Amino acid sequence: MKQKNKNKDAHKIYNSLLDKITNFLKFPAGRDEKLLRICKMLHDKIPHYDWVGFYIADEKKQTLSLGPFSGEPTEHTKIKFGEGICGQAAQTKNIFIVQDVSKEENYLSCSPAVKSEIVLPIFKEGKIVAELDIDSHSKSPFTEKDEIFLNKICEMVAFLF
Repeated sequence: MKQKNKNKDAHKIYNSLLDKITNFLKFPAGRDEKLLRICKMLHDKIPHYDWVGFYIADEKKQTLSLGPFSGEPTEHTKIKFGEGICGQAAQTKNIFIVQDVSKEENYLSCSPAVKSEIVLPIFKEGKIVAELDIDSHSKSPFTEKDEIFLNKICEMVAFLF
């Protein structure tokens, strides 16, 4: 019974956030301001989202550059395609969900507190333009519901690029 309520609460939070994001994406503001607001909302409203950020992709240079984020600063402001979880997601153009980063050989540690990560590529006209990266201080917190919810956000923000 407790798990059912937890899932129901998560569903309500996700739907509420999607509504808020839909509404403020209509307002006149710059791309980075909108992305930062999304980062802050996700970081503040979802307990297992301890770091939320966008990396901007440059397919020609095969690099990711840190964009707006919410959470502790990171030294990983530039990542080559193929490096770490973010770089692998960019190179393969696939979603990566790592429930235990300690088991990953090609992991770039942002903080010893990070236990898991989810990375979702953002596409525009078939090309990767950015990624949404979320770190958690918990092991195995990400579910299919997170993936679906975050994928919707990625689809919503693609027009900003």
